Amino acid sequence: MNQPVDILILSNGPGELATWVHPVVKELRRQLGNDRTQVRISVVLSPCANASGQEGAIARRFAEIDRVQEAAQFFPFLLFGNTQDHWDWRSHGVVLFLGGDQFFPVVIGKRMGYRTVIYAEWEARWHSLVDRFGVMNSKICDRVAPKYADKFTVVGDLMAEAGKSDDENQSIDTTELLIGLLPGSKPMKLTLGVPLTLAIADHLHQTYPTAQFVIPVAPSLDLKPLAAYADPAHNPIIQKLGWASATLVIPDTADQLPCLRTIAGTEVLLWNQFPAYDVLSRCTICLTTIGANTAELGALAVPMLVLVPMHQLDLMRAWDGLPGLLVNLPAIGTSMATFISWLASLRPKLRAWPNIWAKREIVPEWYGEFQPQDVAAKVTHYLEHPETLQTMRNELRAVRGQPGAAEKLVQLVREELD
Repeated sequence: MNQPVDILILSNGPGELATWVHPVVKELRRQLGNDRTQVRISVVLSPCANASGQEGAIARRFAEIDRVQEAAQFFPFLLFGNTQDHWDWRSHGVVLFLGGDQFFPVVIGKRMGYRTVIYAEWEARWHSLVDRFGVMNSKICDRVAPKYADKFTVVGDLMAEAGKSDDENQSIDTTELLIGLLPGSKPMKLTLGVPLTLAIADHLHQTYPTAQFVIPVAPSLDLKPLAAYADPAHNPIIQKLGWASATLVIPDTADQLPCLRTIAGTEVLLWNQFPAYDVLSRCTICLTTIGANTAELGALAVPMLVLVPMHQLDLMRAWDGLPGLLVNLPAIGTSMATFISWLASLRPKLRAWPNIWAKREIVPEWYGEFQPQDVAAKVTHYLEHPETLQTMRNELRAVRGQPGAAEKLVQLVREELD
């Protein structure tokens, strides 16, 4: 490159930021350097049905990124090029799509005079208007007209790029059994997920008194709001279902982790670093809800049990499209949420990413009104049969794909810059 450039990344939800944007910006800096006068990386967020509202804060944690614009200001930028902070733009650059609507980079790239690169996981659109596509697999290429074939490069699965965190300020002694608890990041999941996983930890602690438990805290959550989901005064589900409650314990020294301490005395450590690959990779097994976290665990080859409690169907409100509109309507929203959640529970499972990749159940998915002791018994069975866990690890490694997608995608960006 003979002139300063801007790389504008378009993204949307927390899953895309963790599994796509994070490895790509690290690779951009590795290949293009840290001189911000030569290469500037900006992230513009678009609205997302699965957003938590903290996506901007998440993106700002990535040291490789120079500027971030929130989703609330997206459409003035899309339509008119106006950013809230009146950003300047260099004459030479690339728009890199890492989540959202694939039409967005077409509009923005044409207006700014930038080349466009799209990462396509399942489907690629606007073949004639986009300069380059980095796709997850060759099946996408098979659906492309021959005249556009030279625009397509198979780069692999960005979700296979999960690696260890660079931050080692906090540590966990894993000489004993370590079990990860991932109850989710949104209210509808946390309301059930926090007391459920704490209750499971209580049961497991009786069998494995030296075991350690850890919750990798979602970057959109602070500790006190998280702890509120373990407080029966704020979460009536606890008393209704008889699940575990806990109090937040903040240590006196920075080298110790805060924790949630249940009434039974079980301590669940709270891991604040993001991404949490360092601690997750050391877990013997994880209990998780559905979402991008199953892809990250799969990429790390960490055995997991996927839990979708259906004890309170009217809590499920994060549906896309028409169902998402119906469940949030006044008056009838609660009834629609109950009905749609019940209807969804009848569908075939395979909603955890490793199972979607393999088109079969590699990691168990539990749906319904199960009890914490039943889940704990299943986990105990796995722990007493380590060969089963090893089989799960091997199958996860087989379906997660080879690392290197970020490197190949950044190479496409470099080619467009040149």
